[in-house]
Amino acid sequence: MKNIFILTLFLSSLHLIGQEMDTSSEERRWNMFTYDMGTIIKGIGHSYSRPLHWEGRQWLTFGSVVGGTGALYLIDDDTSRFFRDRQQDVPKFLREYGEFYGNPENNYMATAGVYLTGLALKNEKLRRTGVLLIASASSSGLLQQVLKSVVGRARPVADLGKDTFDPFNSSRNFHSFPSGHTMLAFTNAYAIAKQFKSPWIKAGIYSVGLIPGISRIWDGQHWLSDVAVSVAISIFTVESIDRYLDSKYDEKYNDQTKDISWDLNFGPGTMGVTLRF
Repeated sequence: MKNIFILTLFLSSLHLIGQEMDTSSEERRWNMFTYDMGTIIKGIGHSYSRPLHWEGRQWLTFGSVVGGTGALYLIDDDTSRFFRDRQQDVPKFLREYGEFYGNPENNYMATAGVYLTGLALKNEKLRRTGVLLIASASSSGLLQQVLKSVVGRARPVADLGKDTFDPFNSSRNFHSFPSGHTMLAFTNAYAIAKQFKSPWIKAGIYSVGLIPGISRIWDGQHWLSDVAVSVAISIFTVESIDRYLDSKYDEKYNDQTKDISWDLNFGPGTMGVTLRF
């Protein structure tokens, strides 16, 4: 339904744009649109196939994510209690922002706006950014829907504890892993941050992108480990699709920035994530 919604939005917007343009310009935009839609579909497929091509470095990163998730899983009950006890201390606008922006319909409207702007202006960088946003959100969104059903982890609000799993339970109380709000919001943040070189701007965008995930912990909808895995999936998805788009568009981001690496650090009484860019 989400993909049908966004495709309908695209077609409707193109019709309005076309009414104001001459025939040749309209045909050129239509050709851009069909090319971009095909690239989105291929980009989604490319992201799913990447694990088949992983080598030592990628598997090492994957192992770090699994290990870090396991460590967070051990303290999920404690962290959930900590966040939920402080929910009322959090400014209301932050909680509402997290729910609003992480909502699939609102998220897709925002990404569609970026793409349609690029299409209307015939701006390849904006078009590519829109394609990256839509393809990444669609790829991670479909994956999280499948995982939610297959894993069947109980949400904190169900008050059944972090160890309760009931695969293929249709109740939303058993759709905790992973966090869809986190994946959609951080996928957008990570993709948008690629447009900037400044590490401070990147850090600011990442921080805003994390708010929906954190808000879901405050609300008892997800565990901390759910959110952490969702962030990791978002990064893997955007990176794989972005590399694929390098062969499809002249505008590139990867040749302007250094590779990004994420390291999980553990020690006596400490745990953290290091981002190098």
